[in-house]
Amino acid sequence: MSHPITENPFASTHSLDQNPFDDPTTQPPNPYADLERRERELRDREASLNARENALRSGGKHNWPPFFPLIYHDIDTEIPEASRPVIMRLYQLWLVLGGTLIINMIACIFILVAGSSDGGKDLGASIGYIPMIGILSFLLWYRPVYNGYMKEQALYYYLYFFFCGWHLLFSVYMILGIPSTGSAGLIQTIGMFSQGHLAAGILGAFASAGWVVQGLGNGIYYRMVWNHHNEQGHSFTKAKGELAQHGAKSYFARG
Repeated sequence: MSHPITENPFASTHSLDQNPFDDPTTQPPNPYADLERRERELRDREASLNARENALRSGGKHNWPPFFPLIYHDIDTEIPEASRPVIMRLYQLWLVLGGTLIINMIACIFILVAGSSDGGKDLGASIGYIPMIGILSFLLWYRPVYNGYMKEQALYYYLYFFFCGWHLLFSVYMILGIPSTGSAGLIQTIGMFSQGHLAAGILGAFASAGWVVQGLGNGIYYRMVWNHHNEQGHSFTKAKGELAQHGAKSYFARG
């Protein structure tokens, strides 16, 4: 039994109202979309940095050190969010250095009391280290890396690499604890324990531990800062150009 034909086999599945020459509804991907997105992010970041700097110029007041403010120091405000953990750790290592210098001086007092022939030299040098190393380390390697992450200028990174490199060598020197050098490091500590001077030995052990912690920590972050500076495309040639353009005064400037 035959069935009636209800559909036209020659009918088109496309609407006659549709123009076959129109562009397809699905547009090809824009090859420049990623580039445009990055440009927008860079513009937004630059605007954010400019706004931050303008706010600091208008309202930022000296707040550090707290007991006698001389400079403005605010990691949460001045450092980009992604870099804040690095700068915070470096600041904490600088604080460890300050504490180590004080403990080292106290240990040298006990070494002198214990009858060390070089105790006077050790105490005198350890006292001098507190203002000298404390202030110079802040100005010569902590502040440059702080400004480097804040401004992303090559000059600050190379100042940090140079002076922090010397600080790492100084840390090794202090860990050793050679008599008459102002260090209550390992050699002095072992000597105090072997002579039965427990108080001097214990304080020397704390001082040695402090030198190891801040030295090792600074060595680890030295490598991290080096990698960051390479990723940002900084170079020594760029640093020389910045020095010629901005001059030495920019070293201490915030903006």
